[in-house]
Amino acid sequence: MKLIILLFCIALIFSCKNDSNNENSDANFDTEKTSLQGAWKLVSYLNYKENGDIDTILSSLENKQIKMYSDTKVMWSRERASDTLDWFGYGDYTIKDSILTEILDFGSKTMNAIIKDKKEFVYKIIIGEDHFSQIQTDSSGAPIYAENYIKLE
Repeated sequence: MKLIILLFCIALIFSCKNDSNNENSDANFDTEKTSLQGAWKLVSYLNYKENGDIDTILSSLENKQIKMYSDTKVMWSRERASDTLDWFGYGDYTIKDSILTEILDFGSKTMNAIIKDKKEFVYKIIIGEDHFSQIQTDSSGAPIYAENYIKLE
């Protein structure tokens, strides 16, 4: 299982590479036809540094997150053993032109404080048959972080 996660992370790193000769690196994924419906488990989190380094954080029993998507709704829940705060959110989502937009209606007490100031969360998305990555980018399109999921059902 660790080998699969490692290979997935390596594939993601190369697919997210900012290459001017390959402006549409996720062209082999049709995000308009590939559905996010179902349950998804976070397997890794990538943190992109300004110097080009990437920190990879693997999920574990102490750090886990699940996302559930229906046709139009999203709900996610996160548990971190080291964190005494509850983390979950619920709302609507859309996918268009390789962009995932989640508009949260409510969440945990901590998340509601964030939603009060920012309801809309926009990510570049790369979808495969049994995995997807949501990538937060800065104003110039450079990746800040990525969450990588595998499909549970």
